[in-house]
Amino acid sequence: MTTVNYYKMESYVRNNSYVIPGVYDIEIQDAGWIMIASIMIFTMQTGFGLLESGIVSQKNQVNIMMKNIVDVVLGGFTYYLFGYGLSYGRSDYTTPFIAFGDFMVDPSVSDQLMGQIFTAFFFQLSFATTATTILSGTVAERINFHAYCLFSLINTIVYCIPAGWVWSETGWLRNLGVVDIAGSGPVHLLGGASAFAGAIMLGPRHGRYDKPNKPAPPMGNPMNACIGLFFLWFGWLAFNSGSTYGLTGYKWEYAARAAFMTMLASFAGGCYALAHSMIKNKGKLDPSDIINGILASLVAITAGCFLFRAWESILVGTIGSIFTLFSLPLFDKMKIDDPVGAIAVHGVSGIWGVLAVGIFGDDTKMDSTSGRSGLLKGGGMYLLSVQALAVVCIIFWGIFSTFLLLWLVNKITPLRMNVEDEILGADYSEHNIMPSLQAIEKDMKSSTSVKSDDNNNEDEKDEKMKVDGRNVMSQGFRLHDNNKMADIYKTYFSNERILNRSKTSARENLGFQHDSA
Repeated sequence: MTTVNYYKMESYVRNNSYVIPGVYDIEIQDAGWIMIASIMIFTMQTGFGLLESGIVSQKNQVNIMMKNIVDVVLGGFTYYLFGYGLSYGRSDYTTPFIAFGDFMVDPSVSDQLMGQIFTAFFFQLSFATTATTILSGTVAERINFHAYCLFSLINTIVYCIPAGWVWSETGWLRNLGVVDIAGSGPVHLLGGASAFAGAIMLGPRHGRYDKPNKPAPPMGNPMNACIGLFFLWFGWLAFNSGSTYGLTGYKWEYAARAAFMTMLASFAGGCYALAHSMIKNKGKLDPSDIINGILASLVAITAGCFLFRAWESILVGTIGSIFTLFSLPLFDKMKIDDPVGAIAVHGVSGIWGVLAVGIFGDDTKMDSTSGRSGLLKGGGMYLLSVQALAVVCIIFWGIFSTFLLLWLVNKITPLRMNVEDEILGADYSEHNIMPSLQAIEKDMKSSTSVKSDDNNNEDEKDEKMKVDGRNVMSQGFRLHDNNKMADIYKTYFSNERILNRSKTSARENLGFQHDSA
C-alpha cells in the first residue's frame, strides 16, 4: 500500500461521508515541485504590477502598484476564508455547481493529509491571486481606490466558482469532459470577461474618446512594461509546467513538454507581433504591440500546454497574437477603454485557447482528456462542443458576477474618481505622492483637457505656479492661461495648504525632484 493510498484510507475512516478528492493526491516527491511552481507563479504579481504601471500615465504608477498589493492581501485572505472552500470543499452540501466545506483551511499536525492540504491550497492560491488581478489594469486611472479595495475583498467569488466547475472532481464542466490544463478559461478568459464588465461600468477615462480616432495616451514607462513582461513570461513557465501537479510517474515528461510548448508558442506570437507592429508603424516597433502579442500567445497555449504537438503550439500562439492585436482597436472603436489591453489579451485570446483544445487536443499518458481527442485528431465534435460551452458559461459568469459586485460596491462608495482627482492623478489624490513636474507637464500635453481657445487671440504666457514656496516655472513648467488643468492644480494645491490637508511636503517627496535640465 502506498503512502498516498494509506492517507486516503485514513481520511475515509475519519470522514466517511466523502472520499478525498484528487486535489490532495500528492506524493512527497511531487510536493516540492508544486511548492516551487507556486512560488514562481507568485512572482507574476511583480510582472503585473510593472507591466501595468509602465503602461499607465506616470501620475498613476504608484496607484497601480498599490492595487496589485491589495489584490494579493485582500484577495488572498478571502480565498483562505471562503474561496478555496467554494472551489474544492468536501462535504455533503457540495454540488456540481458550487463546493462547500474546508473553509479557513487549518489541518492539525496529527492530520495525515496536513502536507497535502497545505501544498494544494498554496498552489490554488497562486492561481487565484493571478486571476483576480487581471481587472486592475483595465479600470486603471479612474477607479476610486477605496471602492477597488472593497471589490478586491469580494472579487474572490468571481474566480472560485468557475475554477470549481472546471478543476474540481465534482465540477459539472469537468464531468462533461471540459479540459483546461492551466487556466486559459478559469483564469484568463474569466479575468478578461471581468475586465470587460469593469470597463463598461466605469466608462472611459476623462477625455479618452473626445476626438475621432484619437490615439491612446503614451506609455508612462515603457521600460517597466518590458521588465513586467519578462516577469510574467518567467512565471508562466511555472503556471503551465506546474499544472502537471508533480514530477512522479509520467508527470515530469509532460512538465517538460509544457515548458517547451509554452516557449514555442510565445516565440511564434512574438514573431507575428513584431511583423504586425513594423508594418503598422512603417518600420517602427511599438512596445505595446510586441508585449500584447507575446502575452496573448501565452494565454492561448495555457489550456493545452502539454496536449499539442510543436507545429500546433506555433499555430495556437500565432493565432492568439493575431486575434488580440486585431481586437484591440475594435474595442477602442466601441469606446471600451482598456488602458492595458486586458480584455483582448486575456479575454479574446483566452477564448481561442479553450477552443484550441477542442481542435488540436490529444490525450496523454496521464488521461488528461479522459480518452477524448480534438476535432482534427479524429475525436469528432464532442470535445470542441463542451469547450465552447465552457467559454459561454465562463464569459456569462464573469460579466454577470462582476457587474453585480461592482453595482453593490457603488451603493456603498462611488466607483469612479471625480474628474479633478482623475486629472490630478491617483498617486496624489489617493496616496499623497506628488508626481514629478516633468510627468505633470507630459500628461498635460497629452490630455484632452489641454486645449487652445480658438476665440482667444491673446498670446500664450507663462503661468507662475508655486507649490509649497517652489516656483514651478523654475523647472521649465509652462501653462496656458486658459488651461483647465492648470487651474485645477493651482486651486487644489492652494486648498490643500489653506485647509492644512497636505500630508506630504513637496520638498520632502523625492517624486517631486528632478534635474532642471
